[in-house]
Amino acid sequence: MDFITVLRFITGTFNREKVDFALIGGFALQAAGVARTTRDIDLLILSEESPRIKDIMTRHGYELIHESDDVLNFAGRKMELGRVDFLLAHRKYTLAMLARAEERSVLDGTLKVKTIRPDDLVGLKVQSSSNDPARFNQDMADIRALVKNNYGTMDMDLVREYFVLFDREDELDEIIKEVEDVK
Repeated sequence: MDFITVLRFITGTFNREKVDFALIGGFALQAAGVARTTRDIDLLILSEESPRIKDIMTRHGYELIHESDDVLNFAGRKMELGRVDFLLAHRKYTLAMLARAEERSVLDGTLKVKTIRPDDLVGLKVQSSSNDPARFNQDMADIRALVKNNYGTMDMDLVREYFVLFDREDELDEIIKEVEDVK
């Protein structure tokens, strides 16, 4: 996958079309100082933008491979287009995440792209690790790294709220203790 070309296409097209979006996933982790390889591009969009996104992506060489109330997944018909996944914001938390997103450098400063904040990325990781046990270990490693790298600038009340939603507050307390013991 040619990440630079695809991200330029997405940012240019979506900005021109006035589609509100933000990076999530591996690139958002990298923008928050957490080294992580990725094989796709993950974005957060407003759910009502789904028809426009389907039109834009299919016109530009992508095939819709999965659609639900929460996600759209596309695969490029050419290998360099890769895979692009969209999380559809339609609930209180994801709508707020999209509204709080801010421009950050990605791909070693090659591009600036609207990206969700590290505290909101923790929220997505808490949800993911709660819903999919197979992702638990990787998601928890990502959460630990996000908190460690961004502890002084994160909204820890918001992070706690995400953990409380899934009745996992003890895990957050353990992570905070680890971070504060190192400082």
